[in-house]
Amino acid sequence: MPTRDQILSALRSVIDPELRRDIVELEMVRAVEIHENGVVDVTVSLTTAGCPIRNHFQTAVAGAVRELEGVSAVNVSFDVLSDAEKAALGSKLGRKSLPEGALAQVSNIICVGSGKGGVGKSSVTTNLAAALVAEGKQVGVLDADVWGYSQPRMLGVPHQRPRVNAERKIIPLPAYDGITVMSIGFFVEEEAAVVWRGPMLHKALQQFLEDVEWGELDYLLVDLPPGTGDVSMTLAQLLPQAKFVIVTTPQPVAQKVARRSAEMASKLKLEIAGVIENMSGFVAPDGERYQLFGEGGGQLLAEELEVPLLGKVPLTIALREQSDAGVPVVFSDPDDPAAQALRYAARGLIALSPVELPVMQMAAPAAAPQPTGMSLPMA
Repeated sequence: MPTRDQILSALRSVIDPELRRDIVELEMVRAVEIHENGVVDVTVSLTTAGCPIRNHFQTAVAGAVRELEGVSAVNVSFDVLSDAEKAALGSKLGRKSLPEGALAQVSNIICVGSGKGGVGKSSVTTNLAAALVAEGKQVGVLDADVWGYSQPRMLGVPHQRPRVNAERKIIPLPAYDGITVMSIGFFVEEEAAVVWRGPMLHKALQQFLEDVEWGELDYLLVDLPPGTGDVSMTLAQLLPQAKFVIVTTPQPVAQKVARRSAEMASKLKLEIAGVIENMSGFVAPDGERYQLFGEGGGQLLAEELEVPLLGKVPLTIALREQSDAGVPVVFSDPDDPAAQALRYAARGLIALSPVELPVMQMAAPAAAPQPTGMSLPMA
């Protein structure tokens, strides 16, 4: 049987993603009990009762202890640090208080990504937001596609600038009733190219999460750039509890490229919520359907990843026209086949959400952020 010291040594591999220290150093391991039958009970103290990364600790603690020889099972339970213990921990870390989370009122964060460009990821994000609103949800859209930002135009607010409140927080722009949006497109001249490297991207995205007053949201949809570059990795670091939705087309080649995004999400420990197949046939005005891009790619990817196929969205004239006009087709033409498919996908996302929605928090950066207001670089 392992000793208590061996168990504590194993638990040093469990890192709190907010505080960037292991739970032993943070004195979050409340109790360890070792039973003769090889069962080990571990009690972990959390900073808040509704800790959004509770499942992270549940899995990581059980996995670390189970690796030890002689352990047959691991039971993980939780309690909450007292105010005095939290104050002592804050003092130990050199902080006046422990982070409460910049996204404390956001229940679900969904990153929408794709393996390649040109698959309609942004139009899916826009209309998915509208579909969630149609289901009675409050939604925010973060346009993290820094080089190909398009949410301002698709949501009908291309020439506006956000304001800053008295607390030096940026207020996201209201696009439609129930939807607010933030994009780098609000801080650069229209049509301007954004030529940034990794550190500037990281800073901008961190500011969008920390210095934006998102308020109370049921869903924050993050429109990722295509591929597996710096932006996706930065967001995975800052939002370890976000879920990932992959957009692909029916083409087998697109499905294979989208698989790389899934591998990236898996390596960064992002949960894949499901797949949306876009351009799933062209629906002509007379109702005739044409498989312009083949068929089956979305279903194959979903089966390979063992996740649900949330929807098959056809390419319709209304979807294209309304995207250019800045009006989500879900609002302008709810009977359009694309709008109906996106409403179906939104209901699938809602079904995957927990009944009692957790409070999301953002992982703390390595260094304490400085209030920056609207200090995003201007192109």
